[in-house]
Amino acid sequence: MSPVTETDEHKALRSAVAALGKRYGREYMTKAIAEGGHPDELWAEAGKLGYLGVNLPEEYGGGGGGIAELSIVLEELGAAGCPLLMLVVSPAICGTVIARFGTEEQKRTWLPGLSDGTRTMAFGITEPDAGSNSHRITTTARRDGTDWVLTGRKVFISGVDIADATLVVGRTEDARTGSLKPCLFIVPRDAEGFGRRQIDMELSSAEKQFELTLDEVRLPADALVGDEDAGLLQLFAGLNPERVMTAAFAIGMGRFALARAVEYARDRTVWKAPIGAHQAVAHPLAQAHIELELARLMMQKAAYLYDAGDDVGAGEAANMAKYAAGEACVRAVDQAVHTLGGNGLTREFGLASLITAARVSRIAPVSREMILNYVSHQTLGLPKSY
Repeated sequence: MSPVTETDEHKALRSAVAALGKRYGREYMTKAIAEGGHPDELWAEAGKLGYLGVNLPEEYGGGGGGIAELSIVLEELGAAGCPLLMLVVSPAICGTVIARFGTEEQKRTWLPGLSDGTRTMAFGITEPDAGSNSHRITTTARRDGTDWVLTGRKVFISGVDIADATLVVGRTEDARTGSLKPCLFIVPRDAEGFGRRQIDMELSSAEKQFELTLDEVRLPADALVGDEDAGLLQLFAGLNPERVMTAAFAIGMGRFALARAVEYARDRTVWKAPIGAHQAVAHPLAQAHIELELARLMMQKAAYLYDAGDDVGAGEAANMAKYAAGEACVRAVDQAVHTLGGNGLTREFGLASLITAARVSRIAPVSREMILNYVSHQTLGLPKSY
């Protein structure tokens, strides 16, 4: 596949997922949010149709595709107004890490359920005092006989209430150097000492955010995913897909908002012609469309590089894609709301809540400033400021 033109299979997947999304739509998602529930029916149907695990290996119930295919699924659901945020976390991060680095037992235990949606997994990396600095993670894992004992705190962890387990990033002491290195552990939701508190968010989302406490959580030896010494390699195997999928989330949301605005601008007539005939209305919408298309191209490049096994190239492209998509999404949503005027702030049109949601793609999973730092010193070779 070329990252520039989509294959017939990708086009077919896109249209099939778009049709599923259209059957549910924004109203379904808004109702789930208002009732404090989750989009369980959509999640289950997407799982049955094979969309949730399209990136996971066929021998464990997945579709045998990659992040390229999974990003199409999320983008099209988003464009229909019903994105599934847990797609970013459960199959893209956790599924990818387990498929690449897990033991045979871990793969057999988790991947079939992650593929068909009957099981979900959350991902715990962010900490109250570390933010984007993964080197400052203080959640530690120490050996006690053959067990591991985890202690620490996590914050802004999505979907822990519905997840069967959380893939937690902790740090273990390197026996040779004495320094701490990141490692990944599967922590079951009912593990003793594993507590959660819901964070009260002003964000309209079906997926809740949590602060986690790990108080001497005892785990068996096989809770460790991958090699104890692989460190950052395994971590970034999960973080690059996360950035690609965040881009897909943002592009889908931007497309949804833009489509609403275009429809409104075509029909709304205040003077002699529809408002969309006026360049002051039309040009910003055209600009938003161009920016979303450009962001999608970089997202496709990032997915292509990642699926081809080029982790270094994918890292750069995934960061750029996430940055571009976040900016394009915020601008598209802002322009869409503005196009509708007062109607853009009504519940009826369902755009106002996206103003807050669009911000997320600029902030998470890594801020736009940290991406600019990455490009400054990794790509351009400029000195670090920190």
